[in-house]
Amino acid sequence: MTRKKLTIATTDYDHFRDFRTGAVKAEGLDLNWLTLGHHEIFARFTFNREWDISELSFAKFMAQVSQPDSDIIGLPVVCSRLFRFSSFYVNKNSGIKTVEDLRGKRIGSPEWAHSAAVYMRGWMHNDCGVKLQDVHWYQAGANASGRIEKVDLDLPEGVRLTRVGDKSLSEMLASGEIDCAIIARPPTCFLEGDPNIERLFPDYLEMEEEYYERTRIWPIMHIIALKKHLLDDNPWIARNLYKAFEESKNRSLERLLDPAVSRYPLPWLATYARRMRTLFDGDTFPFGIEKNRATFEQMMLYTYQQGIAQRHMSPQEVFPEGIMTKIVI
Repeated sequence: MTRKKLTIATTDYDHFRDFRTGAVKAEGLDLNWLTLGHHEIFARFTFNREWDISELSFAKFMAQVSQPDSDIIGLPVVCSRLFRFSSFYVNKNSGIKTVEDLRGKRIGSPEWAHSAAVYMRGWMHNDCGVKLQDVHWYQAGANASGRIEKVDLDLPEGVRLTRVGDKSLSEMLASGEIDCAIIARPPTCFLEGDPNIERLFPDYLEMEEEYYERTRIWPIMHIIALKKHLLDDNPWIARNLYKAFEESKNRSLERLLDPAVSRYPLPWLATYARRMRTLFDGDTFPFGIEKNRATFEQMMLYTYQQGIAQRHMSPQEVFPEGIMTKIVI
């Protein structure tokens, strides 16, 4: 059988390493793998569809897959997932001590369809009673000016969003032009030790562990998208890709949990990893639909509520039919 040639672009993840280097192969496929920064990948795939398979921001994926006659579909493969209570940075002069204090404030994020901000806005709106309409939202580059929104939006009635093209969120937060920023990467003003800038939740680790134990939601930032037409004549591509990604991830976790040698330059990493394995019921980084159903459904709700997804979708609509067919030998 001739191997089908496809192009793929992702960031350099250890859990993709063995697949990317060829130690793990997807049956019937020959991949030309591009390793780029995720912002470049998102922009080039969103605007130009430059490769067949792509890492994609979950929020941006929902904006595109929910369009009528969308040309992409997803794989239930997780590129990046992080809890985001650490992502609230506030100016002390704004008097913000609790999430409720954000009501009536000015809050910035790099893009509206920024997965980290989507999760935290959704948490504020649904769990904390600080509604989307209770905040004046700002959009600007995190640490440099000029960042733009990459997908079309249909903002809910009453939501105020001001776009700023000539300043960064870091500059605006330090000057007091905004009260808070929700950013995946810490703003420069915080990293440089501005005495007025602090995390709203310095105890974020404890918050995140409690949140997971209570909800079983493990937030997903980036997933894998592929051009839908690839499956028209070759529906097997989706499952073969999924199997290879899964095997590659499992090999990565085996390395991480191996106490025999220091594969990564951090002390006690394997010990910490074993504790996390227990906390996460044996799988610290699950792929697939059912293991992630609550997380998928939450993002699908949040992106719809926030005017990013054009309709409220279910996991069955955004992943290939039969992708999780059970096989027992």
